[in-house]
Amino acid sequence: MRSVVQRVEWARVSVNGEVVGRCGPGLLVLAAAHREDTNENAARLAERLVKLRIFNDEAGKMNLALGDLAESVEPRMLLISNFTVYGETAKNRRPSFTESAPYDEGKQRFEDLVEEIRSRGVRCETGIFGADMQVELLNDGPVTVIVEG
Repeated sequence: MRSVVQRVEWARVSVNGEVVGRCGPGLLVLAAAHREDTNENAARLAERLVKLRIFNDEAGKMNLALGDLAESVEPRMLLISNFTVYGETAKNRRPSFTESAPYDEGKQRFEDLVEEIRSRGVRCETGIFGADMQVELLNDGPVTVIVEG
């Protein structure tokens, strides 16, 4: 699995004008499944995301992970399914998505990822798999990284 991770002050996702997921200070994660991914990949990505030291400590260095942050009433992660993260543009100007998992497998891997993240104690909200979503965010830093699992 592959993800694009942004450290955010806040993020929200809407479908048909209705907010369906949000997070406060934390991570906005755009995640996609590769066509050969298994639940093991989802578990590995979840572990990497939860332990990703992307937040500043008291000295201003990126040393803190989600679990190191103070308790919050807001969810700390907004996880959005996004098969285009596996879009290949090396040979053409129009992306190819042959490496992305087919719909049913991609949906299962995404659900696996959500379950794995929540099982690690992170409050996580999502968009709606396969929907046309509008994502809004306030990037903090900006800090944006790619994480694979």
